[in-house]
Amino acid sequence: MRAVIQKVTHADVTVEGKITGAIGLGLMVLLGVSDADTDEDLDYMVRKITQLRIFEDDQDKMNLSVRDVGGAFLVISQFTLFANTKKGNRPSFIEAGAPEFSNRMYERFIERLRSMGFQTECGVFGAHMQVSLLNDGPVTIIMDSKNR
Repeated sequence: MRAVIQKVTHADVTVEGKITGAIGLGLMVLLGVSDADTDEDLDYMVRKITQLRIFEDDQDKMNLSVRDVGGAFLVISQFTLFANTKKGNRPSFIEAGAPEFSNRMYERFIERLRSMGFQTECGVFGAHMQVSLLNDGPVTIIMDSKNR
């Protein structure tokens, strides 16, 4: 499982001209799933992302988590995080998970965040989406559950 996590002051996602998810302060998470991902990968990603201390404290040090600042999540499916660009100029996506499996894992990721009490908004799995955000910092973290 791979994720690109961006600290934002606000973010939203639009599908067919309608906003499907919007947050203020928080984390926008682009989430990619592979067929090799397991419940262990899901647990790891949820735990690490919710506990990341990337918000500034009163000393301007990155020392606070999204929970500490009362932030929210915007989670967007992103199969292109598994793009392989080693050969040629057209990326291969064969490492990305099958749609049905990936959608289940994506939905479970969202459910897990909500069950922890986080406001969690999302895009539409498999849809063409437009994402708008204001990256704060800028802070962008890349995570892969296989690199722990």
